[in-house]
Amino acid sequence: MADQKPRQIAFAVLLERARSLRHTEDILQKHLDRTVMKPSDRALCQEIVYGVVRRQRTLDWLVERKAPGRRQVPSVRIALHMGLYQLLWLDRIPSHAAVHEAVELVRSNSPGGRSGFVNAVLRRYATDREATRALLKTLEETEPGIGTSHPDWMIRRWQARWGVEASRKLLEWNNQGAPVFARINTLKSNAEETTLRWTAEGIQFEHFDCEWFSEKWVYRLQSIAGLQNLESFKKGFFYIQDPSTLLSVQWLDPRPGDSVLDFCAAPGGKTTCIAQRLRNQGLILALDPDVDRLERLQENCSRMGVTCATTMRPDQFAGKHIGHLFDKVLVDAPCSNTGVLRRRVDVRWRLSLDSILSQARDQLAILSKASESVRPRGTLVYSTCSLEPEENRELVRRFLADHPGFCLIKDRELSPVVEGVDGAYAALLLRT
Repeated sequence: MADQKPRQIAFAVLLERARSLRHTEDILQKHLDRTVMKPSDRALCQEIVYGVVRRQRTLDWLVERKAPGRRQVPSVRIALHMGLYQLLWLDRIPSHAAVHEAVELVRSNSPGGRSGFVNAVLRRYATDREATRALLKTLEETEPGIGTSHPDWMIRRWQARWGVEASRKLLEWNNQGAPVFARINTLKSNAEETTLRWTAEGIQFEHFDCEWFSEKWVYRLQSIAGLQNLESFKKGFFYIQDPSTLLSVQWLDPRPGDSVLDFCAAPGGKTTCIAQRLRNQGLILALDPDVDRLERLQENCSRMGVTCATTMRPDQFAGKHIGHLFDKVLVDAPCSNTGVLRRRVDVRWRLSLDSILSQARDQLAILSKASESVRPRGTLVYSTCSLEPEENRELVRRFLADHPGFCLIKDRELSPVVEGVDGAYAALLLRT
């Protein structure tokens, strides 16, 4: 699949997404891994894929506006979405190029003479490009579900909690491309050596100071496709990780000699950070039920030079370590991901209120199970990348009501529009 154009790869990814339950990010990565493209082309491919999925509701509305009641097969709909996204959201793409590429994609992939229909719809929008952009800007205020491409139920929840203006800023945030942050790996390198390597590799960077994390390990990198191919990455000099995820590690406060249970560890961002804080002196037992994710966790620990961690499935843990108590236990629970919608582009279309409530029941069960492994006066940290109270403060309140042997020391929610990082929640609990 070498040397294919970025739009062709984007089309293939979006078509596979329409026929699969897999996450867009995973499908895109699979295609990029087996494709030879310049970094700029890889970036364009990712921009089109993520943009089309984020703006899905708006794009459907735009198509319906010009062709009411006319259903399209997936290949035609995807070509229309790609053309419209480039016309209306990517200024660097000339109108004629966006239209031509979409027509060619339909001509090559959708037999039946539908290329004329696609050409007609896109040319009408190309003519009305600025007027359509103005209309979409108005819709962000009058019909935010359509204008910002979010489910109505989600917007209503956020507006009821934070108000219209704060919710509007969050909706805008969710539609932006996510920046790239890196944590320096002090088990392999240091900030001076790693930044020198970045400079040699042509990476622009700046230090990022997050007040909730005491170590000066975090940098914001120029967002380019293929960071994983850098020699500095392959050698484990840094880990790609949003700063919001470091709040829970800071409150866990792992110190050399501690025993730590990481209850939901994959893919390993927090596990490898804990190992840094331990300086590989201590014990980490890192659990994850998914075999593929556990393999990725093991790969990341190996790449980062982590020698103090043992990885296994929870059922293996139950059989081998029953009754074993740990100084520190971290539960980074699987959640709705509403704090990371700009990164997890499918999530807004997969979520429902029922799924959030169901997730919260699972989270409470996980937290209760993990709490059994905390030694007296030991620390239990619960965290999510959710903004939903049912998964955060309300869940901790329910846990404390059922577990009087624990007390809440502090908790905090990181807000994307306030802190400028992914949304996250952490609660520090003490076994009394």
